[in-house]
Order: sequence, then C-alpha cells, then structure tokens
Amino acid sequence: MEQRITDLEVRLSYQEAAIDELTRTTLAQQQAIESLRAEVEQLKSLLRELAPSAVAPASEETPPPHY
Repeated sequence: MEQRITDLEVRLSYQEAAIDELTRTTLAQQQAIESLRAEVEQLKSLLRELAPSAVAPASEETPPPHY
C-alpha cells in the first residue's frame, strides 16, 4: 500500500511539472501571437497609407451620366 502511494506521489509530481511546462509554453505562444497581431495591424495600416483604394469615397464620386 505504501509503495502505491509513493508511486502516485511521483506521478503527481511529474504531472505537475508537465503542466507547468505547458503553461509556460502556452504563455510564450500567446505573447508571440499578440506581437504578431500588432505587427499585422501595423502592416495593414502602412499598406492603406501607401496604396489608396481604387474606389473613391462617395463624396468624390461623380454621378453617372443618366442623372
């Protein structure tokens, strides 16, 4: 009975270590994702500034000839 308890305690300690490692990995991945999202938003903003839309805003559009 004592050996079974010891085995369970050892397994528990390994599982706790694995969970801690997974938590650290998940945190690092989340930080990387947030950094990449910010970078993508910066790039999208830069592209909007560099390449104006081919469609003019409604206020600048001339009415079609049949008006």
